[in-house]
Amino acid sequence: MAGSKKTNDRKKMVERLKRASAYRIAFQDQEFLEEDLNRPVRLQLELRKPEVIFQENKINSTIVVFGGTRIVEPTEARARVRRIESQLKKKPADTALKRKLRVAKSVLAKSRYYDEAREFGRLVSLEGQKDGPYQEWVVVTGGGPGIMEASNRGAHDVGAKSIGLNITLPMEQEPNPYITPELCMRFHYFALRKMHFFMRAKALVAFPGGYGTMDELFEALTLVQTQVIEPLPIVLFGEKYWKSVVDFKQLVAEGTIDEEDINLFVYADKAIDAWNYIKYFYKAKNNSQ
Repeated sequence: MAGSKKTNDRKKMVERLKRASAYRIAFQDQEFLEEDLNRPVRLQLELRKPEVIFQENKINSTIVVFGGTRIVEPTEARARVRRIESQLKKKPADTALKRKLRVAKSVLAKSRYYDEAREFGRLVSLEGQKDGPYQEWVVVTGGGPGIMEASNRGAHDVGAKSIGLNITLPMEQEPNPYITPELCMRFHYFALRKMHFFMRAKALVAFPGGYGTMDELFEALTLVQTQVIEPLPIVLFGEKYWKSVVDFKQLVAEGTIDEEDINLFVYADKAIDAWNYIKYFYKAKNNSQ
């Protein structure tokens, strides 16, 4: 009996050791990986995993598309306006509803950009992804709704691949359903996500949007302006919108950018014009070499 008890005690002691966090294999220890001291390891993994995925799927070049998450397709935008108008009829003095209606009408006016972004994704994918060992001109977005969804959807319409680089947010954002499953990724660090947006980018198209769109646009402009990356076509889609929200000429007048810095981008209002400019940019570049 004494020997049996000793054996059981020994087993319990060993099991206790095996349950301890110190015994876990390092890469299987979630708590350990999430500690502040291991941030460099997490950064490295977040750089490496998408790179492996891109290589496995033979993604050679991409076109980055950004734009507002709130710019929905026209049918949805019209439905929102009608819904708020109906509510306002019951409460005609409600100032909050009046403000919501103004915003909804503004989004409806911009909903045409959803269709243009979808068409742009279709055009790029049809011409870029042809038979061959590598995938060229693959549309890449932030993976969310609105303009990003539209661009992924355009590629999906023609059976082409497209990429979604989602980000972990406090208010969880689901990926839009039109991203190619094996190319739908999620990041924790904005910095690493930015790197992957531009590592294979051959163009950036910025549709009307808010802080996130502005962030990526000015990142690209800064990288080209400072010659950190080679010049690439940058298209601001929706000339009226961009000229109303950013006064680039005033930046020149203030002396904070050079006059030639305005030539780092062009405006477009149709998907075909944006796509033709990108092709012209590289045709002219190839001819000059």
